[in-house]
Amino acid sequence: MSSLANQTAVITGGGSGIGRAISETFAAAGASVAIFDLDEGTGVETATSIGSAGGRAKFFRCDVSDAASVEGAVAGASEAFGGISILVNNAGVANIGTATNTGESDFDRVMRVNVKGVYLCLQAVLPVMVAGGGGVVLNLSSIAAITGLKDRFAYSASKGAVHTMTLSVAADYLQHGIRCNAICPARVHTPFVDGYLAKNYPDNREEMFEKLSKVQPIGRMARPEEIAKLALYLCSDDASYITAQSFNIDGGYMNLRN
Repeated sequence: MSSLANQTAVITGGGSGIGRAISETFAAAGASVAIFDLDEGTGVETATSIGSAGGRAKFFRCDVSDAASVEGAVAGASEAFGGISILVNNAGVANIGTATNTGESDFDRVMRVNVKGVYLCLQAVLPVMVAGGGGVVLNLSSIAAITGLKDRFAYSASKGAVHTMTLSVAADYLQHGIRCNAICPARVHTPFVDGYLAKNYPDNREEMFEKLSKVQPIGRMARPEEIAKLALYLCSDDASYITAQSFNIDGGYMNLRN
């Protein structure tokens, strides 16, 4: 297992789903974890659970789409843990729709969280990393950034922006000892998926779950902890030669689908 001893990691959206798995995995690897989340309930519960397991974590309520909120959370985390050496931009929202039926308010919401949220966190954390002598940024992108998915117009656009921001940060901050990479998952079984199925397919949830699972050639969705293990590697010194890269973790979707 890669080590994050003596590292401080900010995980946005760190209270649930993939973010929680990353928070728990990083804490188990020795990192002090700052959980940024809008949901105080899940954020506090995750931080408490990590503490009960012997790890070190603290919750900071944060709306990543609001500059003042991000700046306050970053200042609090830096003060609490003595700096920030890892930033995982995980917080995000999904949306279903095409270019013609995606409402303006939905489009704006996706861009506000998925794009502006990453920008604001980078803007606040990168100077802390530079002052500390370096660090690692990991952005959660999606296969939606690199292939055409039906009914994902706004979401795909937002993740395309995350993909190119990854390359820009890698280029601009390499001289400061900062690496920046991205992970591009296919479908991951999170509470969001369960909620989506319950809302849209209340009478045939199991059937639709099976259908969505089999979209991936491997025959199932990813588990959040599988994403977290890749994140751990990329944020550790084991990946010290890797920057400006995007890693598909997709059960064969990009290369094996018929």
